[in-house]
Amino acid sequence: MAITYPRSIPSAMKFQTATLKVNSAVATAKSIFTGQEQVIAHQGQWWSADLSVAPLERADAGAITAWFASMNGREKTLLFGDPIASAPQGSASSAPGTPLVDGASQTGASLNCKGAPNAATDYLKEGDYVQLGSGSTARLHMVLEDVTSDGGGDFTLNIFPALRSSPSDGATLVVSSAVGRFRLVSNTQEWDLQTIIYGFSFEIIEAF
Repeated sequence: MAITYPRSIPSAMKFQTATLKVNSAVATAKSIFTGQEQVIAHQGQWWSADLSVAPLERADAGAITAWFASMNGREKTLLFGDPIASAPQGSASSAPGTPLVDGASQTGASLNCKGAPNAATDYLKEGDYVQLGSGSTARLHMVLEDVTSDGGGDFTLNIFPALRSSPSDGATLVVSSAVGRFRLVSNTQEWDLQTIIYGFSFEIIEAF
């Protein structure tokens, strides 16, 4: 059976450290005469991460070495989300409702949504994650401000990164275990062999 991509992280891969990065394409220029700055924010915004896996014995490491080989360097893609923030901090963790995108042709760094419980205070908290799309279209976004739904269950998210394409009206908004599509940064992956223990560390970047 052919392998399906993007692949999930192997269950044996437990992260010892994870450094998540938000990247923005912002240009600055400063006058040598006045010191005044000009700042130009371009559209580029993306995630990346440096990851280190807890040491593993051979029985568990085999699944991970095979997973790395299946990525074929930077060709294939994987699904990744913040490993310790899979559940939202807000009330969406216990009462998510049925959150959906509210309206087509939305662009920019805010997203109108519907389907939360009515008048849900702190439905999502700043620093929570949401997901749009699935599989090859999965996009990971961070919530930048606390969110409370109105009396009809409608709410607006301010998010990073900004939307790269307009989700369809009624598209599902994932509020738990949110992931995005990433790829490895390097075409070469290696692992350390310490007697009977394997050690892994690698970098990934959002794929789009």
